[in-house]
Amino acid sequence: MTSESPEGQRPSDWGGLSLSVEQVELRFGGIRALRGVSFAAGAGEITAVIGPNGAGKTSVFNTISGFYRPASGRVLLGSDDITDTPVYGRAGLGLARTFQNIALFHGLSVLENIKLGGHHLMRSGLMSSLLYARSAQQEELALRAEIERRVIDFLEIDHIRHKPVDALSYGLQKRVELARALAMRPRVLLLDEPVAGMNREETEDMARFILDVQEDWGVTVLLVEHDMGMVMDISSHVVVLNFGEVIASGSPAEVRRHPEVIRAYLGAEAEEAEEAIA
Repeated sequence: MTSESPEGQRPSDWGGLSLSVEQVELRFGGIRALRGVSFAAGAGEITAVIGPNGAGKTSVFNTISGFYRPASGRVLLGSDDITDTPVYGRAGLGLARTFQNIALFHGLSVLENIKLGGHHLMRSGLMSSLLYARSAQQEELALRAEIERRVIDFLEIDHIRHKPVDALSYGLQKRVELARALAMRPRVLLLDEPVAGMNREETEDMARFILDVQEDWGVTVLLVEHDMGMVMDISSHVVVLNFGEVIASGSPAEVRRHPEVIRAYLGAEAEEAEEAIA
């Protein structure tokens, strides 16, 4: 996409930020969910976090998002330490997220759901918005115009923008959730199982959109996903967790051949595991 925002900036002008997790410990009572987890997602790259069920992937995402506070360690967005920054503050710094279980507002249309992602960017105060003052009205119209040009066209969902999200297929609902995250103008985008439950065609479409977000907009993407074919195809870096610890990190090719990953992640014989990852 080459469309511009109301301020005259292309999405790629904002650029992605690096994201670093440093020695993060997370405990729930006596359970250590994360054990000194450290890894980095390079600015403008796609990094995947994989691992078996219960490995700690969702705990990492919830810590980065601000839903969980680590017992120790820190999370850096660019050069900013956001460990103690509340969820809404992280959104203002350029961090956006989708969820494994679709979190759309089912009483609203596609366009209304997407617009909610951009409302934290509006400068009009609560009273102006309630009274629908001229300044608030202009901001609302500008936000809608930007979303229609920059997000809806980009994700090829113009034909459904006025439909209620309840009436959409599962795959389209996942695309709308991605659209809402993109409306936040993210510099780092967290995708939690973006193709879970999708058929092959829907998976290929979503993979293409993720690549376009990274390549055309320069956004840093961190994703958790069980579809190993998709992960290996689009990621530049892969981090593997098991029992709350990082057991491997590197390029898809390196991780694919890592013996500990083959044993711990798939729990299969080496030859069978290599075939499954490939």
